[in-house]
Amino acid sequence: MPADPITLYAVPHSLYAGRARSYLIKAGIPYRETAANSRHYQKVVKPKAGDRNSLPTVELANGDVIRDGAAIIDHFEALSGHAFSPRTPRQNVISRLFDVIGAEGLLRPAMHYRWNFNAEHMDFLKQHFRMIVPFGDANEEMAEKVIHAMKDVAGPSFGVLPPNVDVIEAVYADQLAALDDHFSKHGYLLGGRPCIGDFGMIAPLFAHLGRDPVPLALMQKHAMRVYRWVERMNRSVADLAEFEHQDETWLSDDVIPETLVSVLRAMAEDFVPETLAAAECINAWLAAQEDLPKGTECKRGVGMGSFTLRGVEIIALAQPYRFYLLRRFQDAYAGLDGDSKAQMDEILERAQMTPLLAARLTREIGRANNLEVWK
Repeated sequence: MPADPITLYAVPHSLYAGRARSYLIKAGIPYRETAANSRHYQKVVKPKAGDRNSLPTVELANGDVIRDGAAIIDHFEALSGHAFSPRTPRQNVISRLFDVIGAEGLLRPAMHYRWNFNAEHMDFLKQHFRMIVPFGDANEEMAEKVIHAMKDVAGPSFGVLPPNVDVIEAVYADQLAALDDHFSKHGYLLGGRPCIGDFGMIAPLFAHLGRDPVPLALMQKHAMRVYRWVERMNRSVADLAEFEHQDETWLSDDVIPETLVSVLRAMAEDFVPETLAAAECINAWLAAQEDLPKGTECKRGVGMGSFTLRGVEIIALAQPYRFYLLRRFQDAYAGLDGDSKAQMDEILERAQMTPLLAARLTREIGRANNLEVWK
């Protein structure tokens, strides 16, 4: 592992930055964190980061730049011998599934609780968004403009509209309850040690849902064990004080605990129909792109998918990146042998996640020059 500190371009309130930061902490990798509003970032780092103002981005001691939380983790996992990737087949598949659920499947409650409670935490938002705009006399004014612009776009893009609020809150409450039950028995998703899936899940459950005042209070009141996991994921030690057995290992015998199946089932209610709707939307878009060259940048969204959640229609941005991560889960599943695959089939069926195995795009996504691109 590198001895020289790296620079992590991030801010505390960035959802995706929380994923990379937690990994660096748990992996014991020295780093310094700073916002991406410096002249050095704009002139030196940004051109190497696909010419995007993107959080998180890391600059290594040798000047190399890596953009995107998954790519950052991939880089350091390769150096460490994949220290946070379970070696056993079923746990590896489940870890990859939670990675994509965390990175992509909790965006709706994250956006709701950040942008629909401005009266309760506007000062909190202004303080934080000042970090992402240039320093100077107009800093606070610019921060307010960014806040209002994001409120107008971020919520509606993910289906956060007034008619949907009650169902969004109810589904999230059930997800929190399932997670809280699991973390009453286990320090991390798969036992006493974080896995790749934990880092995916910390993205929304820290920056938005575990820090912003309204959802933080909700978590502390109704899901204190989830809150403890959020704390745990941002500490360099295992932090397992409340557990009688404090082995810093994954569960033995490739076990997937029943509490984790219940978490997946709670997540599936929203995640599965949205994923299927997004696949249909993106595939229709791809069918219309007759001359889309190989290596074309894969944009964050390419249309709006529609699905039903507890009788309410949700229209949300169809995001190709979801399928870039989902393919890792699908590939891990495809690599299982006969017995492990049969056992995983039974787990996925009980978790109501089976449809994800067939949720594919007609064109694959890769990476080039620090960007996700169409192959």
